Parts: sequence; C-alpha cells; structure tokens
Amino acid sequence: MPRYMVERTFPEGLHIPVTDEGAQVCLNVVGNNGELGVTWVQSYVSDDKSRTYCIYDGPSPEAIRTAAQRNGLPVNRITRVGVLDPYFYR
Repeated sequence: MPRYMVERTFPEGLHIPVTDEGAQVCLNVVGNNGELGVTWVQSYVSDDKSRTYCIYDGPSPEAIRTAAQRNGLPVNRITRVGVLDPYFYR
C-alpha cells in the first residue's frame, strides 16, 4: 500500500483534549478512514499546534482527501513518501 504525508494547517490551532472525548474523536477518524481503505499511521504537530504532518497508508491521494473531507479536516498537500533508514547504511 502506498504511503503519504499529509500536511495540514489549523489557523486556530489543533486542540484534541487528552480525555475520553479526545480519544473518541480519534477513533471516529480511524473508523471513517477505514471505510475508504485509508490508515492513519502517525502525526507530528508543530509546537504552536498550527500545522500537522500526518503519515497515512492508502490506495490513492484521492481516497486520503475524501477521508479528510468526511472527517472535517483540512488538506494543504499530499505527498507520496518512502522510508529512508539511516541504520540501513551500517
């Protein structure tokens, strides 16, 4: 399955509480994504919480964009990526 980095901007900042409510928000995203064959692998959040860099596996950029729309999430850019492992070169 191809892997993608999804860049997002949240002008007001991303605020997901570290509570049961926040956990449910994340589970809803995972469930909606699964309906389209999209898997949220991991996200990185800027210190000011205004930008995220999210790693997804999915069949296509279009599927990832559709999943984001269903989840009410912005998408600035979707880039297909691969892994570069620095320990491979030992």
